[in-house]
Amino acid sequence: MSDPTPSMVWTRSRPEPRRRAPRVDQYVAAALAVADAEGLAAVSMRRVASDLGSGTATLYRYITNRDELVDLMVDAAQGEDPLPEPSQDWRAGLAAVAHALRATLLRHPWLAGELAGRLSLGPNSLRRSEAALRAAVALTPDITLASQALGTVHAYVLGSVATQQAVRSAEQRTGLTKEQWQRSVGPYISEVLAAGKHPMLARRITEAEEPDPDVEFAFGLDCVLDGLAARSDR
Repeated sequence: MSDPTPSMVWTRSRPEPRRRAPRVDQYVAAALAVADAEGLAAVSMRRVASDLGSGTATLYRYITNRDELVDLMVDAAQGEDPLPEPSQDWRAGLAAVAHALRATLLRHPWLAGELAGRLSLGPNSLRRSEAALRAAVALTPDITLASQALGTVHAYVLGSVATQQAVRSAEQRTGLTKEQWQRSVGPYISEVLAAGKHPMLARRITEAEEPDPDVEFAFGLDCVLDGLAARSDR
């Protein structure tokens, strides 16, 4: 039976790399490259070591197991961008948090699933969480409400990014771009609309604009922040 004790990856000292052996950050960077290109399931200790021309046993000398490697990957991704500038304007602060999180998730499609689970405890992740909470506290000094407000913003970002990534996944799975897929289903949709049973859908297809993903994200984020403002005023 495996040991249920959480990994102490952030507190354990690491031996210095042997001569010519890759550093820990190089292993993590290689793992990030695999995950970004092929998904997190493709990351294994053997694969990462092989990509760096290192023996798997050498990798285990510095990183205990795959779970620990994933922890390091999550924290490295969280530390790629500078923290948003502190702001007394809660709305600007939370918007900056949302846009920064979205940018990170779009660079690393596998990351959303990891951040939706347990809190990451690496140094970069903790700094980012501290900055995000500081932005939320500008909305309300009540730390419980501030945490809930931040959680609402994070949930919106995760959902928005998941939708955008689902479109990419569909394109990869079918080999069809969004425009090609629309043309392929065009005759069927025309028959459905001609039957006259779905007038709102007909208006959506024939009249509504297709906003750019960035514009759509900004609109949804404004709605979320408007809701937080109304709730705070109450």
